[in-house]
This record gives sequence, C-alpha cells and structure tokens, in this order.
Amino acid sequence: MSHPVDLPAAAGGQRDADGRLVGLVFDSSPPLTAPTDNPWLVAVDSSDNALRAVAHAARQASTMTACALHLVSVQPWLSREAAAAELAQRAWHSTERARSLLDAHGEPWRLHVAMGEAAEQIAALAGRLGCSVIVIGGRGLGFSEGLLRAAVVNKLVHLCPCPLLLVP
Repeated sequence: MSHPVDLPAAAGGQRDADGRLVGLVFDSSPPLTAPTDNPWLVAVDSSDNALRAVAHAARQASTMTACALHLVSVQPWLSREAAAAELAQRAWHSTERARSLLDAHGEPWRLHVAMGEAAEQIAALAGRLGCSVIVIGGRGLGFSEGLLRAAVVNKLVHLCPCPLLLVP
C-alpha cells in the first residue's frame, strides 16, 4: 500500500451492526450543488479502464443542464481494525486519477466508498441515489481481470435499477 496521505473530512459514513466502518462519502471542493439532479454513478478504481469511463461521464455531464456525478469505489471486506485504519486511504488512493480528471474538467463530484461485493454495492447505491445511469469501463484489462470485470458487469445487468453504460 502507498504511504498515507492527508484526507479531507468525510461528509458521511456508515457502520454495520458490529460497528465496523463499511462506507464513507467525500465531496469535491466545491461540492455538488444539487446531488439529486440527474445523478450518474461512475464505478472507479485505479485502472485506465475506469479513467475512460470517468472521462466519458465528464464529457456527457458538461453538455447537460443538470448532471450530478457520483463516483463509487468498492473495496474488499476488511476487518474492523483494518477498515478503521485503511478504508478511506485505500479508496482515496485508488480514485486519485478519476477525481483529478473531474477537477481538471471543473466537474464537482461526490465519492462513495463501500466495502463488499462490487456489483451488489454498485447496484444498491444506484438505487439509493435514484441514479439515471451507471457508467463503467468495459475493456482494457488482462485476461483474469477481464473475467472478473465481465462477471461484475453481467451481475450488474441483472441487478441494476437503471441503465448501464459500458464505455469501451
């Protein structure tokens, strides 16, 4: 793991029944002015694949009257101690390029961090936010990562409460 960086204060957090930190929310500066106006959810990690999806969403958002860009970073399950110490750092590090790209385009964002199975967490968040679309990168991975991505996409197709946009 990379060295710790200073994190902004989280705008929100979620704990499970055992008190383990399982979710966080971070806002850009300036934050989204209307986070519920045409919310788009973009699945992000540190890959070039995810960066293409973010770039596509930013281009689309810039042409719309209203579009709130929500990023989601799903991290694997961590113990209570590891989640408290590392969840925010891992997500902040893995989404650095995506956040920087949106900042460079002047597009405000909200980052949602969740732990668990990717497709389930993405679909659940899209439902809670009332998303218009979920944007996810669709290629550019090696064989094993490609199989994993395909499994997530396939599951999302069946779980999504809204359209799914795959960016090549």
